[in-house]
Amino acid sequence: MSTLKGKRIGVALTGSHCTIEAILPQLEKMALAGAELFPILSPAVQSTDTRFGTAAAVRQKIEQITGRQPWISIADVEPIGPQKLLDLLLIAPCSGNTMAKLANGIVDTAVLMAAKAQLRNGRPLLISISTNDGLGLNAPNLARLISMKNIFMVPFGQDNPAEKPNSLVAKAGLIIPAAEEALNGRQLQPVLVSYS
Repeated sequence: MSTLKGKRIGVALTGSHCTIEAILPQLEKMALAGAELFPILSPAVQSTDTRFGTAAAVRQKIEQITGRQPWISIADVEPIGPQKLLDLLLIAPCSGNTMAKLANGIVDTAVLMAAKAQLRNGRPLLISISTNDGLGLNAPNLARLISMKNIFMVPFGQDNPAEKPNSLVAKAGLIIPAAEEALNGRQLQPVLVSYS
């Protein structure tokens, strides 16, 4: 039996549009494993069409996977705190912008409010980063998040060190094992992985 069966998992998507396509199959696997998924969309995902797809197509796919309308406002996700709605919150992909705001206590989107509510409850927050400046301006924010209680990382590495030496992207295929570990209060190891 899957360790995810019956778990209530928030799945928050932020505007690293190039990695959303890799994330969605992992969410499908979570749903098939019996997890109850609660989608949350950042403003960028709600409204931005890119060369990787339209906002409408992403929303349609996430509704199909989860069977639920996404939470899109701060008011939508505020009950996560007082009602202790989620066993786990996954932010995947987590953009550098979201990572920086989270590390500095800025709560101005549904995703960030959900994260604040989850941490308020002392429950696990799993982050799947995708940022071009993870080893640049965002490095201090990454370090801050890694060192915080109840925050866990999907293992990540440099996806293109030759052309984008500061870029870090989590391995989408490790989302489920990382979620299983986070639900037990543990970080999946190793945190740093190779893309070669």
